[in-house]
Amino acid sequence: MSRRFAASTPVGRRCRKVRSMTNPESASFAPGARILVRDEEWLVRTAKPTPHDGTMVKAVGVSEFVQDMEATFFTGLEKVRAMRPEDTILVQDTSSRFRRGRLFLEAVLRRTPLPRSERGLALADRFLLDPLPYQQRPAELALSGLRPRILLADVVGLGKTLEIGLILAELIRRGRGDRILVVSPQQVLEQFQRELWTRFAIPLVRLDSTGIQRIQQEIPAGRNPFTYFKRAIISVDTLKDAGQFGHHLDAITWDAVVIDESHNLINKGNLRNELARRLAPRTDALLLASATPHNGDKESFAELISLLDPAAIANKKDYQAKDIEHLYLRRTKISPEVRDAIGDRWADRGPSVPLHCPATNAEEKIFAELAEVWLAGTWSDQPLRGLDRLFPYTLLKSFLSSHKALAATVANRRKNATGTEAVALDQLAELTAAMTDRDSSKLNRLLTELETIGIKPGSTTRVVVFSERVPTLKWLAEVVPAKLGLKPGAVRVLHGGLTDADEQKVLQEFELESSEVRLLFTGDVASEGVNLHQQCHHLIHYDIPWSLIRIEQRNGRIDRYGQRHQPQFRALILTSEVIDAKDDRTVAEKLLDREEIAHRSLGSVEAMTGMYDAKVEEDRLVRDLLEGKTVDESYDAGFEVDVLGDLMAGVGQFEAGTEVPRARVSKLFDSTSEFVDIALRELYDDKPEDAIDLRREDELLTFLAPDDLMHRLSDLPKSYLKAHEEGDKLRLKVTFDRKLGQRKLDEARKATTTTWPDIAFLSDVHPMIDWLVDKVLIRLGRQQAPVLTADVDGPVFLVQGVYANRLGQPTVVEWMAVSGLPGAPVIKPMDEALAAAGVGPKMVNRAIAVPLDEVQALVPQAVAAARRHLADKRDEWAAANAEPLRRYRDRLTRFEQQSLLDELPAPLQQKRRKQVHGTVKEQNDLLDRLETAGDPLLRVLAVLVNTPETAA
Repeated sequence: MSRRFAASTPVGRRCRKVRSMTNPESASFAPGARILVRDEEWLVRTAKPTPHDGTMVKAVGVSEFVQDMEATFFTGLEKVRAMRPEDTILVQDTSSRFRRGRLFLEAVLRRTPLPRSERGLALADRFLLDPLPYQQRPAELALSGLRPRILLADVVGLGKTLEIGLILAELIRRGRGDRILVVSPQQVLEQFQRELWTRFAIPLVRLDSTGIQRIQQEIPAGRNPFTYFKRAIISVDTLKDAGQFGHHLDAITWDAVVIDESHNLINKGNLRNELARRLAPRTDALLLASATPHNGDKESFAELISLLDPAAIANKKDYQAKDIEHLYLRRTKISPEVRDAIGDRWADRGPSVPLHCPATNAEEKIFAELAEVWLAGTWSDQPLRGLDRLFPYTLLKSFLSSHKALAATVANRRKNATGTEAVALDQLAELTAAMTDRDSSKLNRLLTELETIGIKPGSTTRVVVFSERVPTLKWLAEVVPAKLGLKPGAVRVLHGGLTDADEQKVLQEFELESSEVRLLFTGDVASEGVNLHQQCHHLIHYDIPWSLIRIEQRNGRIDRYGQRHQPQFRALILTSEVIDAKDDRTVAEKLLDREEIAHRSLGSVEAMTGMYDAKVEEDRLVRDLLEGKTVDESYDAGFEVDVLGDLMAGVGQFEAGTEVPRARVSKLFDSTSEFVDIALRELYDDKPEDAIDLRREDELLTFLAPDDLMHRLSDLPKSYLKAHEEGDKLRLKVTFDRKLGQRKLDEARKATTTTWPDIAFLSDVHPMIDWLVDKVLIRLGRQQAPVLTADVDGPVFLVQGVYANRLGQPTVVEWMAVSGLPGAPVIKPMDEALAAAGVGPKMVNRAIAVPLDEVQALVPQAVAAARRHLADKRDEWAAANAEPLRRYRDRLTRFEQQSLLDELPAPLQQKRRKQVHGTVKEQNDLLDRLETAGDPLLRVLAVLVNTPETAA
C-alpha cells in the first residue's frame, strides 16, 4: 500500500483520486458497506457510476494503515472488491447491554440513504428553527419530483434560506447532498453560510476574496478548487467569470446547486444566465430562489423554468399552471398556511409615514431651474432622442436625493457636454454649489426624526436609512454623527463600491447587539437578501426609488419572519411651491402609498403592477411621465396585464392544517443525544472524560475534537475555528437542547466580535454525528456481524437489501429479519423483529458464551432466503418506481408533439426540431439511468439468538 494516502497537509486530508490500470468488474456498492482495495479495508460513503471509469466509490479507510483517510476509487481503473454477504463472520457481542451491536445497527440505519421512493420528510423537526409547515412545503415539493429541481419564489421575508436548508438536509440524509454549491450575491455570503451552519449544521467553505486566497495557498496551481471543497458558497459575480472558473465548472458535477436571487438569470446572453446554463446540466438538484422570480414576460420565465426541467414547457408563448406546478412555489404573508403559522413570530408592519420637507430658498431655486429648463426641454439645441429624453429625470431624481448627488450627476455629464447643454449644466452647478448643508430640508428633518426615534449617545436604538445615491450616503455618514453627538463608530455606510469583505463586516456589525453601530446608511445593494431585522425595526427612505418592487424589497429588510417589533417606515418627502416642479409628492409619495396598499391587500406589489423588474418598472414610469401621464394613470392603465400572476395564482398554496408527509425511519435509540452518549463511551472504553476531556452538563457537551473530526470542520471560517482553539486542538461545545441552541444564537448577536454562537446545535446532519457513525461502523472487524442474545425462539438474521438505479441511488431499501432456519424461512420487517425481541437499552448482557458454529453455518441460507424475498418483490417495487418515470415519458411525448410548431418558418422549424429531439433524448437517457438496475446488494448486519439456558 502506497504512503500517498497519508495526509501531511489540510489539503492532503481531502478527497484523493486513487487509480491503477487494472480492469475488474464494476459493481454496486451501498453506503456503509465494506470494500477491499489493495488489501486494505474501506467504508463506502457514496457510489456513483461514471461514463468511462466504472463506478466512482468514495470511501474512508478502516484498516489500520489507512484509518480515517478519505479516498476516491474508480472500479474501471482500480480493483475494488465488495465483500460477499455469505462470507460474513459472526462474532459474539460481549459489550455492556449489547451496546456495540445496537450502535452498529443504528449507524447502518443512519448511514443508509433513504430510497427514492420515500417522499416524506425525515428531518423536519431536527433543526434550530420553528417547525412551520409552510417552510417545510418546498422540501416536500422537491422530493416529490424525479429530481429536486424547484423555484422558491416566496415574497420577501418568509424564510427562503431556511427552506433551502431543509431541502439540503433532506438530500444529505438521502445520500444525495454530498457535493453542494451555493451561488449568491456577495453581500449575503456570510449570512447564508452562517444560517446553514448554525441552524442545520451544514458547513460550507466561503469562497469570497479571502476564501479564494485560501484556495491559492492550499492547492496546487491550476487544480480544480471544487474537487477540494465539496460544499462551497461563492458569489455569483465571482463565479460568472468564465475565464477563471468556466473550465473548472465544466469538469465537475454536483449533487445540489443553489442559486439565490435567481431573477438575475433571466436575460439570455448575460454572464449570470450563461453561468446558470453551465451549472444546470451538471447537478441533480437545482434550487432557484427569488422574491421577484420573473420580469412579467412569459417567454423569459419559460427560459428560467427550462433550467429546472427542459421539457416542462413546449410552447414558451403558451403554457398553463399545470405545466409548472411541480417546479414552483410562491406564497405571501397573507397566504392561508403562512398566515396561520407565523403568529407572534412576525409582527405586523406599521404604516409608511410620509414626512413632508418644505424646500428651502436654495432648493426652490434648483427646483425652478429644473422645471423651467430641463423638464421644459430647453436645455439642448439638438433634437432629444433616446436616453437624452430621460436625462432631465435623472437630474430630478439626483436632486430629490440630495444636492451632493445632483452635483455629482452634473459634473459627470458636464465632461462631454457642449453648446446649450453645457451652459445649462454650468448654471445648475452654480445653484447647487451655492447650497449648503443648512439649506437641506431633508437633512434637517432626518435629524429631527432620528432624535424622535431615540438616536443619541448611549441609546441602543438602531435605524437603517436607504438612499439610491452613493454621494448622498457618504455625505450623510459624514455630517449626521456630529450633529447628533454620535461617535464616528456609531455610523456605517454600505454601497456597491465596497469589497465583499467590507460589505460583510458592515452587515455583521449592524447585526451584533453589542456593536456600537446605531445608524446604517445603505444603498439598494442591501435591498435584496440581507437580514437587518435582528436589532432594528426602524427604516427611513431618505429618497424613494421610482419602483414599487424596490420599495417592497427595502421594507423587507426589517419586515420579515423573526421580527418581534412592529416595523416602522418613514419617507422624507421634499415639497416645492414651484409650478411643475415634480417634487416628491408627484411620484415618491404616491408610490409609497401604493406599496402599502398592495402589501396589505395583495401580499406583494407584482399583482398591482403586472411587472417584476425594478428597472423596467421605473423606465416605463418615466416614459409615461414624459408623455404627460400621472403616476396613477401610469399604474392604473399603462402597465401590462399580469398574465403570469393569473397563470400562477394558487400554485403552491395550501390550506392551514394540511399535513406535510413524514418519512418512516427506523431507529434503535430514543434520541440523538442517547446515541452520542453511548457511542462516545463505546469508542473510548467508557472513559471519554479522559480521552477527549469530555464534560457534560445537562444537554451541553464540551470536548476536545480529535484530529479526524477537526478535519471535517475545516471548511468553517478561520475566525470561527480560532474562537474554539485550545492549544493545538478545538474545544467543541454542542447541545441537543433547541432552546439552549436558540438562546446561544441570540446571544451571539449581542457579542462584540462575531455573530457565530459558541455552542452549536447538534442536528442529525452535524459533522460530529457523521464522524461518530463512521467510527462506530469500523469498530467491528473485517466483514463481521455481531451476535446478540435476545428474546427469540431461534436465530434471527438481520439482513439489509438494497436495489439501486444506474446513478447509484437506492430505489429500494429493505430491512429484513430472517427466521425459521434451517427449515422454512420467514421474512419479517427488521424493526418489528427488534421490538418483539426487546432489543434496547434495558437488555442485560450476561456474557455467557454462545456456540456460534451452528448459527454461522446458517448464514448462506439466510442470505439466500433474503435474496429470494427481494427477487419475489422486485417486480412490485420496480412497478412502483417506474410509475413516475412512465408519467414523465408521457410528458416527453407531449412535449415533442407540441414543440414542433408548424407556424415557424422552415429554417426555424429545422433548428427547433433538432433542439426538441436533443432535449427528449437527453431526458430519456436520464430516465433510463433512474430505473432500478442490477442485482440487489445484501448485507448480514447482525444475528439475534436465544441464550444458551433458553436453548437448553
